[in-house]
Amino acid sequence: MSALLRMPPRRRREGLTDYRKRLKLVKSGLPRLVIRRTNRYIIVQLTLSKPGGDNTVITVTSKELARYGWRGGFKNLPAAYLTGLLAGKKALAKGYERAIVDLGIQRPAYGSRLFAAVKGAVDAGLEIPVDEEVFPDEERLRGEHIKNYFEQLAGQVDKIQFNKSDPEFYSRLPEMFDEVKKKIEEVEVE
Repeated sequence: MSALLRMPPRRRREGLTDYRKRLKLVKSGLPRLVIRRTNRYIIVQLTLSKPGGDNTVITVTSKELARYGWRGGFKNLPAAYLTGLLAGKKALAKGYERAIVDLGIQRPAYGSRLFAAVKGAVDAGLEIPVDEEVFPDEERLRGEHIKNYFEQLAGQVDKIQFNKSDPEFYSRLPEMFDEVKKKIEEVEVE
């Protein structure tokens, strides 16, 4: 009778943690590349599982991209890729070469921002067991789809200025992506 009255853990009741999935990730013995998205940012962390609790070794938010010259949005697909690239570089600098992806309770969708961050970490040199089919294509990583959308929208609506200080901002988004990517690849990360 007491088994029927047992209440599930609080984080399970609130829908915050899938303990079965988490147990599989912890049993792998590899560091976890934890990817989370908020309403404003993409967060990539490298976390080690210890008996007393998790130990976060590296945390990179998309807000840090501003230091490398990124002026675009901090939660779009190119920003997610660049955040993953920076996290991968930091992980390699700390001596971590392998990791496993932890998306938490987020629903995985092929070509999404979550997998763009994974692609960035893989391109940095981090070894992650993942199928290449889940990654977004190169055009979307560079932000070509954002550029095309705003060009199409600007052609339809004359009165809207999307970025008043720089009306041609979105047409230069792919070039800005390339510049920031190059800066991240060249920088020596501690």
